[in-house]
Amino acid sequence: MLALDKISAYKISSELSDFVWGLVSKWSILAQKTIGDQFIRSVDSLPANIAEGEGRYFKKDKIKFFLQARGSCFEANHWAQKAHIRSLLSDSEFNQIIEKLDNLPREINFLIKN
Repeated sequence: MLALDKISAYKISSELSDFVWGLVSKWSILAQKTIGDQFIRSVDSLPANIAEGEGRYFKKDKIKFFLQARGSCFEANHWAQKAHIRSLLSDSEFNQIIEKLDNLPREINFLIKN
């Protein structure tokens, strides 16, 4: 079993989840309760599902968790779009998040194939 910090998808998603947490923690209570909660949940589930998948023994079990992580990329993208439209994220913050979310499905596909 590989160490999690050597898995690119895990490392990127873990850093992203911490970055999003830092941003959302500064939002108003209304924004945190509506968009923020869902945004954090979707981004936090990325490294969690990758870690759980990596810890599974059977390939089908691994793939199930990697696919859930890939789906969370698309959900997190949705919430990033909403946060940006509602002026909760600056252009720079939004672009940083979207760049990582756009690359993560490829990284996760690599885990699925191997």
